[in-house]
Amino acid sequence: MPDVSFDEVRRDWVRLGEQDPLWAVYVAADKRGGRWEPSAFLATGRAAVADAVAWLSSLGVGPRWGRVLDFGCGAGRLTQALAAHADEVVGVDVSPPMLAAARRLAPPENCRFVLNESSDLSVFEDGRFDLVYSELVLQHLPPAVIETYLREFVRVLAPGGVALLQCTTRPLWTAKGVVWRLVPGPLVRLGQRRLLGYPAPMRMTRFRPSRLARVVRAAGGAVLATATVDDRSTHWRSTRYVIRASSRS
Repeated sequence: MPDVSFDEVRRDWVRLGEQDPLWAVYVAADKRGGRWEPSAFLATGRAAVADAVAWLSSLGVGPRWGRVLDFGCGAGRLTQALAAHADEVVGVDVSPPMLAAARRLAPPENCRFVLNESSDLSVFEDGRFDLVYSELVLQHLPPAVIETYLREFVRVLAPGGVALLQCTTRPLWTAKGVVWRLVPGPLVRLGQRRLLGYPAPMRMTRFRPSRLARVVRAAGGAVLATATVDDRSTHWRSTRYVIRASSRS
């Protein structure tokens, strides 16, 4: 059984959004306490999206889309960057303070933000989006909730649409990675609060590629491509996935 619920995670991200939204979205040791300069923060999003668009284009599923969903958009770091590649981008998040921060950052006119406090995407109809994009989000959710959202991503994709997703798969063999491997989750979260002074804990979830492929396949999608990333800043290995929805309506 997971030691955390979706509602607990949602409450944590409300607190993070209230106290330090830009740092919580893109953690950097020297940016805590509101020290992210907005233009530099948004520039990190443009760099990430440029790499993603290049990858998707190399697979023949880019570089432009009609409607895009930025899942777990936070303060809109990626939403704004995706706007240059889409007719419309919808950023969705569970945290009202995060969405307030996103709106303060003067998003382009083709961006809008939606609050969704549910562990599904029933706020959106079937087949609405040509691209679903999510990075540095699923890694914080309980495994069962990840599975639900994976099914929902396939559901809200238009026939033949694609999703670009990222999940953490295992900690690296670094000093902090060993802590993630060996120390129980509740103690890690206690350390984040008491020793590191986080406004709220940031959980990390292992999710196997084989499990993701099985869930996606059962939902009517298929994994088109994968890439492995060893992130020394988080001390985790991640897998990035490009998922394609069935071309049948």
